[in-house]
Amino acid sequence: MLRGLQQVVDAADLVAVVNTGDDLILHGLHISPDLDTITYTLADQVNPETGWGLAGESWQAMTSLERYGGVSWFRLGDLDLGTHLYRTQRLNDGATLSEVTTEVAAAWDLPLTMLPMSNDRVETRVTLEQHHDEPGGTEISFQEYFVQRQHSVPVRSVRFAGASDASPAPGVLEALRTAKRIVIAPSNPLVSIDPVLAVPGIRQAIEARRDDVIAISPIIAGAALKGPADRLLIELGHEASVAGVAALYKDLARVLIIDTADTDAIGQVQAAGMQAIATESIMKTPAIAKSLAQTVLEA
Repeated sequence: MLRGLQQVVDAADLVAVVNTGDDLILHGLHISPDLDTITYTLADQVNPETGWGLAGESWQAMTSLERYGGVSWFRLGDLDLGTHLYRTQRLNDGATLSEVTTEVAAAWDLPLTMLPMSNDRVETRVTLEQHHDEPGGTEISFQEYFVQRQHSVPVRSVRFAGASDASPAPGVLEALRTAKRIVIAPSNPLVSIDPVLAVPGIRQAIEARRDDVIAISPIIAGAALKGPADRLLIELGHEASVAGVAALYKDLARVLIIDTADTDAIGQVQAAGMQAIATESIMKTPAIAKSLAQTVLEA
């Protein structure tokens, strides 16, 4: 979505407020998967085979780690390690996550402003239902759920540890107050968008701008394009449909952009109090991403 928006507006006018609930400390390193994936993607250096990490990766450090029997389920490529080493060193020096994020973006010559949702630690925690050898009630980190278990186990609940005591990172609330348009990207509502909204002040700032907010549905014809969004919605008591997405976003956004595959659900979105716009939303090519971004701006 950001790549599409960069094609229709000056990238220097874009501000991305990014989920850090997925962040983890591993091997003593502070890893920020969402910040890094956005950085590498906008720099046209993301690994095309995985959708994360850097293109041209090698895995010698992981091979060494496996030889010793170390924790290797979360794969860190040799090139990618440099980012985590730098971030950890700077944080240990006393820099904030916002400052490090700005430095990393500048190193990749990215003109947009990228902001973590908070400089405080907020951790997405997942409680599992009983499943095979997983006892019900087991709480694990998001990455243990998403990567180690390949999001294949049913979920009982999700919480955002530390969110109630966190503050929005500098610039976040100002960006939400002053933006001409606020876009809720087609990410998983429950584990990619909700962590951001859980930081005190952010949901309220978006609700105050509702008339200028456009959300893009991550659910198309009842399914997620990738990841567990559709299963999570059902497991946590929501409907895996554009109507279910509208129910979650109705207080936040005036417009919900849906795919043409869901044109017959326009009435359900309108019944939730939102305007529905149906368009091609699967961003398979830069041209489609650009067209979707133009629709967002004109909505």
